[in-house]
Amino acid sequence: MAEKAARGEIFVVDDDPAVRDTLSMVLSAAGYQVICFADGAALLAIARTRTPACILLDVHIPGKSGLDILKELHGEDYPAPIFMISGQGDIAMAVSAIKNGALDFIEKPFRGSEIVARLEEAIEAYARRQAQNAPSRIATMHFPGREPLTRREREVLEQFTAGASNKEAGRQLGISPRTIEDHRANIMKKLGARNAADLVRIVMTTQRQGQV
Repeated sequence: MAEKAARGEIFVVDDDPAVRDTLSMVLSAAGYQVICFADGAALLAIARTRTPACILLDVHIPGKSGLDILKELHGEDYPAPIFMISGQGDIAMAVSAIKNGALDFIEKPFRGSEIVARLEEAIEAYARRQAQNAPSRIATMHFPGREPLTRREREVLEQFTAGASNKEAGRQLGISPRTIEDHRANIMKKLGARNAADLVRIVMTTQRQGQV
């Protein structure tokens, strides 16, 4: 029992009892304490006073959508990683959720063992970044005349300028390589980069200007 408490709580929000039961079973077996909610209002009431190790939030839930709940939680600033659960037809909405601060999304149908591995990686990566707690050069950079990057985009950009591949960046940040690719596309669009080399050049130029 002490092991469960040590690994922390995971909040699961899904209106499908079968999904809640499956996630509760596999995550409890992995040592987490799982608290399930059938709608977003119930989650909000607890998530503002207690911080879990991670939140799994379904896109389609009664009342406010998962995206609405994510916005109310201020996803990017929430002190735990938030995953969106989505069906295959919800990919556009899942990408929108990532822009609003979700760490990543998990597609239905899913395999329990895969979810446990992904969540463990995300929780460990999040804890590692919190422990480092030092602003990177990218985090303090301003790109004049460009749309501001979100904090997660800055983290992804830092990985790329350090020479990390999509897979390596994903492992460091606890994000799937496909979502890393989405972030990279957004970063390039915002900074007006034509390709990866152009992106590095823009960052290096901005860094040099900041040192002058």
